[in-house]
Amino acid sequence: MKMSKLFVQTMRDNPSDAEVISHKLLVRAGYIKKLTSGVYTFMPLMWRVLKKVENIIREEMDAAGAQELLMPFVQPKELWEESGRWNAYGGELMRLKDRHGREMCLGPTHEEIITSVVRDIIKSYKQLPINLYQIQSKFRDERRPRFGLLRGREFIMKDAYSFSTSQEGLDKEYQNMWQAYTKIFNRCGLPTKVVQSDSGAIGGNVSHEFMVITDTDAGENDVFYCDSCDYSANSNHAVSILPEAIVDGGYDKAEIIDTPDVHSIDELSAFLKCAPSVICKALVYIVDKAPVIALIRGDKQVEETKLLNAVGGVDIRIATSAEIAELMKQNGYDAIPGFIGPKGADGKYLTKYDEYKVKIVADKTVADLKNFVIGINQTDKHLVGANWGVDVDLPSVVEDLRLVEAGELCPQCHKPLKVTRGIEVGNIFQLGTKYSKPMNGVYLDAEGKAQPYIMGCYGIGVTRTAAAAVEAHHDDWGIKWPLAIAPYHAIVVPVSTKDETQMSVANKIYEDLQNAGIEAVIDDRDERPGVKFKDADLIGFPYRITVGKTVAEGNVEFVERATGEKSVLKPQEAVQKVIDAVNELKK
Repeated sequence: MKMSKLFVQTMRDNPSDAEVISHKLLVRAGYIKKLTSGVYTFMPLMWRVLKKVENIIREEMDAAGAQELLMPFVQPKELWEESGRWNAYGGELMRLKDRHGREMCLGPTHEEIITSVVRDIIKSYKQLPINLYQIQSKFRDERRPRFGLLRGREFIMKDAYSFSTSQEGLDKEYQNMWQAYTKIFNRCGLPTKVVQSDSGAIGGNVSHEFMVITDTDAGENDVFYCDSCDYSANSNHAVSILPEAIVDGGYDKAEIIDTPDVHSIDELSAFLKCAPSVICKALVYIVDKAPVIALIRGDKQVEETKLLNAVGGVDIRIATSAEIAELMKQNGYDAIPGFIGPKGADGKYLTKYDEYKVKIVADKTVADLKNFVIGINQTDKHLVGANWGVDVDLPSVVEDLRLVEAGELCPQCHKPLKVTRGIEVGNIFQLGTKYSKPMNGVYLDAEGKAQPYIMGCYGIGVTRTAAAAVEAHHDDWGIKWPLAIAPYHAIVVPVSTKDETQMSVANKIYEDLQNAGIEAVIDDRDERPGVKFKDADLIGFPYRITVGKTVAEGNVEFVERATGEKSVLKPQEAVQKVIDAVNELKK
């Protein structure tokens, strides 16, 4: 490919709406072009990268025994109603109607479709196990698309689904996919950390995420891990053993006291001269339009996904001051945030649309509190010396709602946990019978009895993987693509296109690379050398062969983008170095 013909436009400045490195560099280097919020055109360079990621995925999935198919992007409402997800999935599901008024959706995932396909074909245990996968565009109507390809609305994903006759069969396929994923990400130049995770809207009881660890701002999740053992988990799934803390307030009796103008735990702790750990904090959330009051120890924070799972919700947000005031008013109180408590607040919440029952959920940390401090739904007043079952009732739902913090103890070996940031590029789920039972996906066992399929689900974000590679491999000058997924392996840069000798040698190198099966670009533009070098670094060609004045001595400059290492070589030596590197990938 000649650079003068390559359909690419580089930019010197970062786009104004880009927050993370991958978004900035992929736009500046001409890989992607924004169409609308969260939707991008993949330009020729990007498409080459994505096809390489896809091919690596295909090779490893095929080697693992999976079979590729392609399912419809538009899905009928009826199948989603069978699984119970039409109303439960939330606002990310893009719903629409066809010309006949039939309700459809754009596929964010394909559990319903694959279950319907398999149940029509797989009738006997003799046909199982089986693993089917596809690579296809998906659409999720994200409330806040951001980070370019890391959190877009339209994206490319590989999703696979396994069907087994037993839990043992699912466990075997789960490990098979685990190993395949490890190979895929290693080949893409992205070593990953496998962490326990929350299954979210997909469902299932066991799930793991493959995370690319990064020190950039693009890391969307905290990953807690232990250096002393193999424990690691996403923040929405992590658990820990808490160090000892004061949980007895030491008050002689329960009494209501004035606490004027204290709105935070720190202010209340300072006013009462007590440890934050003896305060029972009450936070009001709106979960699927209904109020939920979460109780947690004053020195700890709520992890919202855990709370969402505890109440069986889909969408969650913190309640506004106006919503809290209305909730208090409807239950006979006038309290403002900072003075909320559970007693008497579990009534009803009426909106102009519906009436909801207020749910109260407690974190496990509050169960051990004695003689503690708690709000009583009266502004400027708190109850001190409270005890469960005497002064206030412990909610019937007590779950782990707590956000783990670095330094807390590993649940496996009791050593301090560490935290880092990670980008999810893949996930695996044990679905069990979550879809096969409600959708009547059954087979006949050896005794002729109908049994539901035992299912697994395995996803890889193709576009996310490419963006994560940029987050993991870049410098101040641009992208450093891993060789296996780079759009081209090498670029040949003649310093002056007007110098016949330079152009002759550059063209010979370019032809030799092409004849050897190397994907190469020659920068034949009549541009200043600095412009050519900046574009080469920005785009991220793994190798650059520069043909300049040293060609008179029979030498060229060879630059390895990943390390910045420069060397002076004979033209054929430079060609051979690229050939050897590419051949090494094929081993």
